[in-house]
Amino acid sequence: MKLSEFKFDLPQSLIALHPSDRGESRLMVVNRATGEIEHKMFPDLINYFGDGDVMAINDTKVFPARLYGQKEKTGAKIEVFLLRELNREMRLWDVLVDPARKIRVGNKLYFGDSDLVAEVIDNTTSRGRTIRFLYDGDNDEFMKLVDQLGETPLPPEIISRRKVESADRERFQTIFAEHIGAVAAPTAGLHFTKAMMKRLEIKGINFAPVTLHVGLGTFRTVDVEDLTKHKTDSENYRIPQSSADIVNAALDGKKRVCAIGTTSLKAIESSVSASGHLKAVEGWTDKFVFPPYDFKIANAMLSNFQLPESILLMSACAFGGFDLVMKAYEMAIKEKYKFFTYGDAMLII
Repeated sequence: MKLSEFKFDLPQSLIALHPSDRGESRLMVVNRATGEIEHKMFPDLINYFGDGDVMAINDTKVFPARLYGQKEKTGAKIEVFLLRELNREMRLWDVLVDPARKIRVGNKLYFGDSDLVAEVIDNTTSRGRTIRFLYDGDNDEFMKLVDQLGETPLPPEIISRRKVESADRERFQTIFAEHIGAVAAPTAGLHFTKAMMKRLEIKGINFAPVTLHVGLGTFRTVDVEDLTKHKTDSENYRIPQSSADIVNAALDGKKRVCAIGTTSLKAIESSVSASGHLKAVEGWTDKFVFPPYDFKIANAMLSNFQLPESILLMSACAFGGFDLVMKAYEMAIKEKYKFFTYGDAMLII
């Protein structure tokens, strides 16, 4: 498929700048078999699942990856966005910097009241750098300092229109977040409340936690018309044996396996055995899911409404069928559903 096929006009007013109360967003339900589209509220999700069904949830935890600091000597203000840790012992990180033209190899960067200092040791892309933090404490202390100095990494589409608020630190995190490493939230999971998860458990629905540390590659713009030529960034992921067992029991019992978000979908479709079962794994995946795609594990999916030409939209179209999902998006715009990170949800069954 071509990139241009995923283009549509999205009014800026439909990009949610703030979230609704957790668990109170709207829910569109799209049935692949019948083509039926229903308009519900998020708590209605429970009505589409039964005893023995499984939800694969991404338990990655977002850390405040956006740091603001100064360059040595000039004191020029700079922004450093932590992408991923390259070497824990040496405190090496892949980062994006802004303004990039002013940040060169050998520069020292200061954060807070010089609480944290970093040195630029390599150029990777036009905005990409490798930096080394000059810090002697252990990793827990280092991450605690990053947590104090960093800002919640809301996407540019939101922070270009409003400032990051203290409430974002809690709201840009799922209630089941456990393993630190993401620079963006797995947004479909943001809708769940503890009460809702308890209700699902009482009904017999099982949760299978997987971890995929969401990187900026998930949101990177596609700049080639031929999608087969697009390369996504690798993201670290882990599927524990216990979660693989839960999913495989559901598959064998012909139950529903619902991927909660495109990141969970990517994780479980990245580790499939020859018999079509989920395998336990720890590693990296650069899987790019776009139509047509033969799904082996998931047979239901929850997603937010995504931006035009995004790889998240492509994943949703691969799962629900291009024509049906684009028709649903057209209806979502007409019905004024909210889009993107803090927006409403779509369930594809």
